[in-house]
Amino acid sequence: MRYALVVSCLVMGCRVAQAVSPAAGQAEGLPPAVLENTGQPMRLAFQCTEEDLRAFGLTCPASQPCPVYLELAAVEPVGNRIIVAGNLHTESVTLSSVLLVGSEGGKTWQEPHERVRAATVDQVQFLDFEVGWVAGHFLLAVPRDPFLLLTTDGGQSWRLRPVTSEGRVGTVESFAFDSRTHGLLLLDRSMAGEEGSRYELYESQTGGASWMIREVSDRPIRAAQKLARAPDPGWRVRPDATSYRVEKRTGERWETVAAFLTRAGECRAPELIVPPEPAVPSVPPEPPKPRKP
Repeated sequence: MRYALVVSCLVMGCRVAQAVSPAAGQAEGLPPAVLENTGQPMRLAFQCTEEDLRAFGLTCPASQPCPVYLELAAVEPVGNRIIVAGNLHTESVTLSSVLLVGSEGGKTWQEPHERVRAATVDQVQFLDFEVGWVAGHFLLAVPRDPFLLLTTDGGQSWRLRPVTSEGRVGTVESFAFDSRTHGLLLLDRSMAGEEGSRYELYESQTGGASWMIREVSDRPIRAAQKLARAPDPGWRVRPDATSYRVEKRTGERWETVAAFLTRAGECRAPELIVPPEPAVPSVPPEPPKPRKP
């Protein structure tokens, strides 16, 4: 698992955590382009900025740029739309979340929600053709500040809502809604290093907009066992040598609906241009002194 490099919490890490927390609303720009699926692997728009290099402590000299990769973790069909969740990362840090929505059965693709810096999204549930949720968390020194993305229009627009109102180490192990308003969510806090509170069970009566803690335990919580949802057996995301493929089962065969290039781009530090030294003006020779008679 990749975590954003935190050189020092006091000097840099805490500042990064504040910058990317859900409360701060920090997000990457929304790529405007709609990707047309021509049957060939598509490349997501990506540009690494100097701010990215500073925020993640990346050292990517021009002679050795840092490759940036796409990772897809979950897929969910919603009518003729396809929801795919994942992230963009280097070999050492997670740069941002990625949420893709395919329309017309995957003919066109776009990102309806901003890429959230230092975060990943990896679980999707839709209750019907309109209401759905995507779970994710931030990846800093440890995974923390879990959140949900909420939609009520079939994935055309999304809202980010944190699970807890204050910073908290942990990830969403599983979640499930049985109505448009009621849901349960299990938080895994094993990396927090606190005894007796590995698991936390939360309940929402507001469609995921807010959560109340219901149970804390160091052992698996029985009420959370029903949250485990098997992925749709008719869909999957599968990596190959150069791309991630979104595939649909047709009989005994898997058919590729769309493919996205794994290599999304690179991060490269700008080259420093050293200006030439100013020319030193030549000193004219002294005129010869007159001879004494």
